[in-house]
Amino acid sequence: MMTDKSKVNELDEKQIEQAHLDDVVDKIKKSENQLREHMDVAEEDLKVINNAFDDIHLGMDGDAISMDAALSIHQQQQMLDERNNSWQQSRQRLSILKKLEKTPFFARLDFQEKGEPKRETVYIGLSSFTDKNDHFLVYDWRAPISSIYYDGKLGDVEYQTPDGLQSVNLFLKRQFLVDGGKIKAYFDTQETIGDQMLLEVLDGKSSTHMKGIVKTIQSEQNKIIRDTKSKLLFVQGAAGSGKTSAILQRIAYLLYQYRGTLTSSQVVMFSPNSLFNDYIKDVLPEMGEQNMVQMTYKQFLARRLPNLKVESLSQQFETVVDSESKNIGKFVADVDFFKTLTNYSKLLDQSGMAFKDIKFQGKVFIPKEKIQEIYYSYGEQYNLGNRIDATVDRLIKMLHRKIGAEMRSNWVSERIEDLSKEQLQALYTTADQEFKNGDEEKRFLARKIVTAMMQGVNKNIKHLRFLNVATNYLNFLKAVPKIVDLKKYDITITQWNQYVDNFIQNFNQKQISMNDLTPYLYLYDLITGKHGELDMKFVFIDEIQDYTPFQLAYMKYKFPRARYTMLGDLNQSIFTKKNSQTLLSEVQSLFETDETRVIQLVHSYRSTKQITDFTKAILTNGQKIEPFNREGDLPNLLMAKTEAESVQHVIGQVKENDKRKYTTAIIAKTLADAEHLHELLKAKNVPSTLIRSENQRLATGTIVLPSFLAKGLEFDAVIMWDASKDKFDEDEQQLVYTIASRAMHRLTITSIGELSQLLQRVPAEDYEIEQNV
Repeated sequence: MMTDKSKVNELDEKQIEQAHLDDVVDKIKKSENQLREHMDVAEEDLKVINNAFDDIHLGMDGDAISMDAALSIHQQQQMLDERNNSWQQSRQRLSILKKLEKTPFFARLDFQEKGEPKRETVYIGLSSFTDKNDHFLVYDWRAPISSIYYDGKLGDVEYQTPDGLQSVNLFLKRQFLVDGGKIKAYFDTQETIGDQMLLEVLDGKSSTHMKGIVKTIQSEQNKIIRDTKSKLLFVQGAAGSGKTSAILQRIAYLLYQYRGTLTSSQVVMFSPNSLFNDYIKDVLPEMGEQNMVQMTYKQFLARRLPNLKVESLSQQFETVVDSESKNIGKFVADVDFFKTLTNYSKLLDQSGMAFKDIKFQGKVFIPKEKIQEIYYSYGEQYNLGNRIDATVDRLIKMLHRKIGAEMRSNWVSERIEDLSKEQLQALYTTADQEFKNGDEEKRFLARKIVTAMMQGVNKNIKHLRFLNVATNYLNFLKAVPKIVDLKKYDITITQWNQYVDNFIQNFNQKQISMNDLTPYLYLYDLITGKHGELDMKFVFIDEIQDYTPFQLAYMKYKFPRARYTMLGDLNQSIFTKKNSQTLLSEVQSLFETDETRVIQLVHSYRSTKQITDFTKAILTNGQKIEPFNREGDLPNLLMAKTEAESVQHVIGQVKENDKRKYTTAIIAKTLADAEHLHELLKAKNVPSTLIRSENQRLATGTIVLPSFLAKGLEFDAVIMWDASKDKFDEDEQQLVYTIASRAMHRLTITSIGELSQLLQRVPAEDYEIEQNV
């Protein structure tokens, strides 16, 4: 129990900390004013330089430009770039200072370095801030010293610096809750992050955009953020364990750690859908960093095939797969299939490459047989990439020779005779061009016309349009039974032939499945010798459990020099289902053992203890999950006899959530289910936003969405629509878990008739049943 004396001491201490905070805020404001003055000067300079530019241009005599003028332009351009850069940097710094002004710091450390006589005190915040003597008033949360706050308990602590391991004795670790420049409370703790701090943050409401929280980074998350050694960092994290925020903080840390040698364009993040991209887009800018390159895996591939329609997330999710197709699906998604395709491509060095005729004006110009003869005329020292380059060079030379032959064609003479005076003038090199005789003029014009007409052919050769990519891939599929023992994978020849026929049928309709898309492009890359993007340094892949081993092997091929961070929850695989449990071992096989690190995040912070206990019980053989001790209501089950009754239950629950100021997401299994419910709510005049596609943005208020778009998102309250018997198959328990684990404060399950068999296994004490709402 706290004595009166300790209360007084705490009050005094709080006043001392507030006075220190006020002093730091005052210095931040002065720094802001200086920056604004600096920006005003830079803007004035920009105007002066731009005016000088105009004067130089006005002073030029016709087209002539003197050496002095050229030098002056070059100098002015350099000055313009320097002032512009200076202004941009100042603007970025001003934005960070404005954030610091509201919350200058969130932690304090008191420690003594080994061998030093005096204790030191440092404060930690979103960004570093120094006074005019370059004395640090606030340290950036990413600075080496700051790792003590996240990792160390009181006593002897070690932390990594650029000069090696440093030892200190930590006396005090203090955490602050600051709001609007005022210290609401502070906590002295021995732990990494005290529970009071976490509860304060976790009790907050959800929003349509994720926030970056650096003051509550946990020790295990800090290991992820500061890892600079691993070629593969694999993070298995329970739903709500903070893996996505840890990854975004990791990106911010890497940009800080390698500033000067790493830019945000050399970091790429693959997210589950575009909806999620929009949800996380503010996190890095909040930390003062530019956003990395961000896309979905489908966007990454489909941009290369503009004429083919790739199956959508909805089609991928709703495709019914029988047991025969499951075996084939698993086989073509495997690393073995990747190796088979790699080996097959080597056979193409000897024979079997398919080509298309090069045409000109609808007629065969260079036949495919001739191209094949050229392609295989090069010796064994050539690989696929060199071979295609040499073939292109030879075809371009042939094209130039054919220009000479084509110049004598009748159509060229006719074209020359039909030219108007203006068209003729446009073809001449100079307005008063002279020729020795008519034949010379005709030859000149003929070459110009034929060369212009042949531009298309030239472009097609350079863009390798003479390669028959589809036939090459089809030939590979047909060759699979000859080079692989399909019995090993429980696949018959008849089943495989049916799979090939389906591919042809879809391709003829300009469609391709996600399973075929990656091998199709991989074979093209092998044939053309494309080795991927060598300047990409860090690749982040979120929701790893919905990737196939083939897709991950292809990523490694496309970004050969990058370090990889893969994160996900093997409990949440929506597309790959049970296959995800073997994914970790397959991914690790792509990397050297000593270059790989696996980190497991078992603590779930998103949901209340009651919701986490409920979601945990859905899984029969799941990864470990530890709930954070934040109390809340038991999940409630709303049983109804009819659909109309169930809709009334939903409306009643939404009203109750609204009273608590909770944002509600109603998650249905399929897109059709979500659309149907949205119409039912609309008929009852209940406002809601239907999220139909991944390209939409999250809206405020009640939203209705299909399960496959809920990945990675979180909401104050979740209503699971229609968790009735047989609605979900036995192998969809991970999908049910994903839906339920989106809820932060309130989880409601609705059922029409008997409850889903997947939820019947949840112990009765983990939820409450309401039959008449």
